[in-house]
Amino acid sequence: MKFNIIGEGCLFAAVLLLLLLLQTASTSASAQASPAVLSEWMFAKPRHSNLLKDALRGQTPNDEPADIWSPLPDQGWRPCGECTKSSGKPANSSGYLQVFLDGGLNQQRMGICDAVAVAKILNATLVIPLLEVNPVWQDSSSFEEIFDVDHFIDVLKDDISIVKELPYEYSWSTREFYATAIRETRVKNAPVHASDHWYTENVSPVLQSYGIAAISPFSHRLAFDNMPVDLQRLRCKVNFQALTFVPHIRALGNALVTRLQFPSSTNAPEHGILQDFSHRRNPREPRKFVVLHLRFDKDMAAHSACDFGGGKAEKLALARYRQVVWQGRVLNSQFTDEELRSQGRCPMTPEEVGLLLAALGFDNSTRLYLASHKVYGGRARLSTLKKLFPLMEDKKSLASLEERSRIKGKASLLAALDYYISMHSDIFVSASPGNMHNALVGHRTYESLKTIRPNMALLGQLFLNKNMSWADFRQEVVEGHQHRHGQLRLKKPKQSIYTYPAPDCMCRG
Repeated sequence: MKFNIIGEGCLFAAVLLLLLLLQTASTSASAQASPAVLSEWMFAKPRHSNLLKDALRGQTPNDEPADIWSPLPDQGWRPCGECTKSSGKPANSSGYLQVFLDGGLNQQRMGICDAVAVAKILNATLVIPLLEVNPVWQDSSSFEEIFDVDHFIDVLKDDISIVKELPYEYSWSTREFYATAIRETRVKNAPVHASDHWYTENVSPVLQSYGIAAISPFSHRLAFDNMPVDLQRLRCKVNFQALTFVPHIRALGNALVTRLQFPSSTNAPEHGILQDFSHRRNPREPRKFVVLHLRFDKDMAAHSACDFGGGKAEKLALARYRQVVWQGRVLNSQFTDEELRSQGRCPMTPEEVGLLLAALGFDNSTRLYLASHKVYGGRARLSTLKKLFPLMEDKKSLASLEERSRIKGKASLLAALDYYISMHSDIFVSASPGNMHNALVGHRTYESLKTIRPNMALLGQLFLNKNMSWADFRQEVVEGHQHRHGQLRLKKPKQSIYTYPAPDCMCRG
């Protein structure tokens, strides 16, 4: 008995010692962890508890306005028929045109459209654009891995000549070649929003002398104003017809759309086998769903210089991150949070987006697909949105590991999947402006699809009022968004045709 007591005592002491060691290690690790990590995961508490409580209490399917899902009324604009017609391809090419595109998927998409137009201006043969490695997401995906190259070439075959790679005599013209020294075949002084005449005056001589010209950098290097009509229509043709995603992205996108529309019978397979539901005839009506593009990552949170309710620790962490990344070049940091919010310059948190959707009439029966990369604050930040919309899904919840294996860790392909699903949704909502927002707003305008654009200035002011009742908040939101459901807006000077496709890409009638 004495032996057993001693043995148990030794065992107890050993366990206690182990626990103390673990606690010490945990404390040490916490002390070494950056304030940014702590603030992201520990301080994401609701900021609008009064609104949230009433929104959760009043969320019933019967509250949903009958017209919330109704399609847009006919606005008298259609995609121009001339977009599909070719203005003719020159008999002789002036040489090969290379472009190097940086940025994310949608910035590169716009660059591809501009590259086709510049090739047309120069009567050049376009080499399939080279996509630079994204410095933020570290994604090395090529054009061929994202877009259907054969479809791209076929749609544009009567407009310009396109080759997948340079012939052998020009094989020296590579990214590495231009990185090592100044080269006469590289054009690196193209101004932002250059005119068509700039290219004929500055790039044509390079083509004539060397048979090849490589333009880098190329993002936003072609103007939107004072362009020939046929050139604008060609850019529209590239964006809305020639650029389609690779087959496996479309197949996975179709499968996830069907799982959103028919949730009970088409859940993600347990064993990771991709099922093609595109030809299935389901007697039930498909359920409608909303895609929410929630752009609330750490970069945006820090750059905005806004307060997100994480207290002093979060403010300090974001300020430190902002200083490291932008070295004090963020102008927003000179304004107070109240000033920024009242001007609509603060990105909405998941909680605030949820309150917006609830105020517009969406309820806890709404199917919500979350199109987003890494959300600042993770699950803690998303918890309030999930409470309001328990049927919220994303790529991970809808697709199996095997289905996601081909796109895992590839930001461009993940964004392409979200883009595809967004274009097939009944309603699209983008929480903050950006390249994804701009591209989808323009594409859905072209297709006359419903798109809700949050009134950021109005919402910023409403969220500053901590005494506002849910009834007043809801009334203000509904009235402030009456004309923000995707109604067509004509392009103004200096605006992008990819965001505002009318009147360049669309015609009356």
